[in-house]
Amino acid sequence: MTFEEFIALYREDRYPRIRVSTTASKDHIIDTKILPYFKNLKVTEIKPKDIVKWQNELLKYRNPQTGKPYSKTYLRSIHSQMSAIMNFATKYYELSENPVMKAGSIGISNAEEMQFWTLDEYLLFAEAIMEEPLYYYCFEVLYWTGIREGELLALTFDDFDFVNKTISITKTYQVVKGEEIIGPPKTSKGNRIVNMPDRLCDEMKDYFEVCYDKKSTRAFATTKYSLHKAMTRGSKRAGVKRIRIHDLRHSHISLLISLGFSAVDIAKRVGHESITITLRYAHMFPSTQKEMMNRLNALTEETMED
Repeated sequence: MTFEEFIALYREDRYPRIRVSTTASKDHIIDTKILPYFKNLKVTEIKPKDIVKWQNELLKYRNPQTGKPYSKTYLRSIHSQMSAIMNFATKYYELSENPVMKAGSIGISNAEEMQFWTLDEYLLFAEAIMEEPLYYYCFEVLYWTGIREGELLALTFDDFDFVNKTISITKTYQVVKGEEIIGPPKTSKGNRIVNMPDRLCDEMKDYFEVCYDKKSTRAFATTKYSLHKAMTRGSKRAGVKRIRIHDLRHSHISLLISLGFSAVDIAKRVGHESITITLRYAHMFPSTQKEMMNRLNALTEETMED
C-alpha cells in the first residue's frame, strides 16, 4: 500500500488510544511535514536514503518571514513521529525494518535543550512582572510548584486547599482546533497533591480575594499565548535571558536538586512517570559535584584523624 493509505490505518489503530490534544499535534506534523514527501511511495519502498533526503529538506528549510530554520527540538519531534509510524509498520504490519532508525536522527530532545533560571534570576523576573498581577501569580505558581503550563490553566478555585496548603492536580487544559478541552494529566502519575510554600499559599489567598475573575470557571482566565507574551515582556524588563514557559518547571526541579532532594521525591512532586526523567536534570547543577567532593574529602580527613 502507499504511505498515504498506511497513514489512514495508523490513525485508525492508534488515535483511539491517545489524547485528543496529542492527535492534533501528530496530525499537524504528519499532514505538513511527512505526507507531502512520502504519500505516493509504497511503504516497502521507503529506504534509509529516502529518509536522509527528507531530513536534508527539513534541515534546509528557512522561514520566509524570519529566515530562521526549524528549531532542533521541532526537528527531533518530526523525526520521532516518522520513526513511530515506521515502527508501527514493523510491529503490526510486517515491514522488515524501520528505515528511519538506519538513517539516524536529527535535532535534539527537549531534555538536551532545557534551560533554567537560578533563584536570583527568577526573583528579578518576578519583580519585573509584578506590575501585571494576573501573570505574576501565574508565574509564581509555575516556579514554586513545578507544575506544567496546561495543569496551571486547568486549575479551579476548588483545587486550592489553604488549610493544608496544597494544590490538587487532576486535569490539564488544551485548545485543540479552537476548542477548549479539559482532560486528564499528561501521565498516569500526573494526578497528585502538590504542597505550596508559605509564601505562595499567602499570595494565592490574596489573588482569590483581589484579582480572581469569579465569572471564569478556571482559576487563571488566560491562555498559553498570553503567558508566552508576558514571559517575553517580563524577561526584557528584568534583563534576564528569555526562557520557555516549560523551563520554569525545569527551574523548579533544578532548585530542588540543588537543595539536596532525591530524584524519587522530586519525581513524585512534579508527576514524572519515571525517576529516569528526573535524573536528566542532574547535569544542570555541576556545583553539586564539587559539594559532594568537599563532603567526601571532609569525611576522609575525619577518618584519617581517628
